Amino acid sequence: MNRREFLSAAAAAGQPPAQRTSMGVSPDSFAVRRPARTALEFLQFAHARGFGGVQAALPADFTAEYLKKVREFCSRTGAYWELLAPLPGEDAGTFERLVKAGKEAGAECIRSVCLVGRRYETFRSMEEWREFVRRSHRRLALAVPVAEKHRLPLGIENHKDWTAQEMPELFRKYSSEYFGACIDFGNNVSLLDEPMELIEALAPWVINTHVKDMAVQEYAEGFLLSEAPLGKGIVDLKRAVSLLRSKRPRVRFSMDTLVRDPLRIPCLTEQYWVTFEQPDARRLARMLRLVRAHPPREPLPRVTGLPREQALALEGRILDECLAYAAGPLGLA
Repeated sequence: MNRREFLSAAAAAGQPPAQRTSMGVSPDSFAVRRPARTALEFLQFAHARGFGGVQAALPADFTAEYLKKVREFCSRTGAYWELLAPLPGEDAGTFERLVKAGKEAGAECIRSVCLVGRRYETFRSMEEWREFVRRSHRRLALAVPVAEKHRLPLGIENHKDWTAQEMPELFRKYSSEYFGACIDFGNNVSLLDEPMELIEALAPWVINTHVKDMAVQEYAEGFLLSEAPLGKGIVDLKRAVSLLRSKRPRVRFSMDTLVRDPLRIPCLTEQYWVTFEQPDARRLARMLRLVRAHPPREPLPRVTGLPREQALALEGRILDECLAYAAGPLGLA
């Protein structure tokens, strides 16, 4: 019986996992397995596998009894949870309903995004990008007062949309102790921000996190980007954790390692640059130097074409490595 099988059997038998960490996990880290993303169900799933907490959504039909069960699970196990909630659309009603319920169920904060997709794939012109910026400001203007009202901090993730130079302006504009960043350690490599450059830029506003390590490999139109097992990529994880703790001592660290095919970052094409005022040759050259100086330690993971059992095994191996690194070298026991 391998370690993964042992953990599954132990969880089924009500036994503790062989390894446990205070680091939490996002549902996207199980991109192949796809467990339930809702709070109670994902808390149970993640806790059985050794994680210390989760980022999770509330079901559309949640009840007062459901919220009570979520709070009681966290109280009993010591797990934490952070609410996944979309920003408001035309009004803040639905968002406020989720925030109020999350607060009742013991959520410590909220994680949300302005953009679901990727800047260089979603927008075909500068005007499309500018409309997204205007729409994002309208949504944030609705969301921040709700977070303040219910005293539940809102962290907006750098989701391959805002650069390290652009995103701090959001936090200055809507200045609030209840509004800040969900700092993703690796996403902004796709926008040519070096990992620590992004983390240092957003650290003063950290609310919550997505811990990941990144592997890169050059290809004809730019470079490939993949989440790597923690400790095997280009992110200085120990330095990042130490810095963010110095800014917010009670910050939680939630892993967001997706096992999938490498993303193509076509930074040598004209289309990639249409949402920027002008191509930045200096940042491009710096990132390509980094890519060439850090070839991947092992082949970048790929799941397309794999039988499901093999894809699950690959995901399980990588996530097991991440869990062990978090509990060991990263000091998140």
